[in-house]
Amino acid sequence: MSIGIIGTGSYVPEWTVTNGELAQRVPGTTADRIVGKTAIRSRRFASAGEATSDLAARAAANALEHAGLSVDRVDYLIVSTSTGDYPQPPTACLVQDLLGAYGAACFDVNAVCAGFVHAVVLARTLVANRPGAHALVVGADLYSRILDFDDRSTAVLFGDGAGAAVVGAVPESRGVVEFDLASRGDAHDLIRVEAGGSRHPASAKTLASGGHFFRMKGRDVTEIVLHEVPPFVDKLLARAGTTVVDVDHVVPHQANGVLLDQLVERCGLTGARTHRTVEKYGNVGSASIPVTLDEANRAGRLADGDLVLLLGFGGGISMGACLLRWAAFSTGK
Repeated sequence: MSIGIIGTGSYVPEWTVTNGELAQRVPGTTADRIVGKTAIRSRRFASAGEATSDLAARAAANALEHAGLSVDRVDYLIVSTSTGDYPQPPTACLVQDLLGAYGAACFDVNAVCAGFVHAVVLARTLVANRPGAHALVVGADLYSRILDFDDRSTAVLFGDGAGAAVVGAVPESRGVVEFDLASRGDAHDLIRVEAGGSRHPASAKTLASGGHFFRMKGRDVTEIVLHEVPPFVDKLLARAGTTVVDVDHVVPHQANGVLLDQLVERCGLTGARTHRTVEKYGNVGSASIPVTLDEANRAGRLADGDLVLLLGFGGGISMGACLLRWAAFSTGK
């Protein structure tokens, strides 16, 4: 049985924050500097009443509608996030309640910005073992709540959003061709939120030290991504019996526009169409791949039989790649 994506959806908050507005809040930067370093021109921030589950539910509902699937036909609901509503329960259970998808088994995945690909791979495995099943996979993050706006190296990069995909049976010769997942746990300290867990529980001391803010060693992350991801992609394509020249579309994690340019060239994927939303939404964490995929899908840019590479990388350091042969009914037309 061939398993692939049969519907996509996304949701980004209404509040648009421009570089000029952000530069007034973040010391030591300007609108021009942000564009030059990141290619980002704006991002979306959630309103005070919105949490990650709210964004996720909106994207999930859009994906179900696009797939023509009712909530009672969802067997698995997987939410990829590193900014869940609470430490527990799983954000997926909150999304289930918002949707009314009470027949679904729900759980969260946290592989940070690579998490959506990890979740799609898990969904594909689950659905393949239960013919007729469907999995609703959501990538959602709300980074505006954990940013240190005194840190110009991170505060200018991130936004909030959610994207979703429905995973189910597709016609023969379509769907997931190959996938690979990898981790570099020795580099776990490059991207982190230090406080709020069992090692450094929330306290007056962790609050005063800013331990609950997102931290990243940007140059080290860039170096490891450019070093590790290209051979990771080569290995995946070799296992699939194909090469970079056969790839029609790349939907990468929207980490930073400048980094994306370097990575695509380093991977030898310049002949493929790279889909980007980083300029208008910034880095929306685990949501960046499904948001970008949904925009490409609904615009009719993905044709039947096209070879699509989903490519994630992020905290852990985690990497995930999934090669799909796109199905005609997934074009949104």
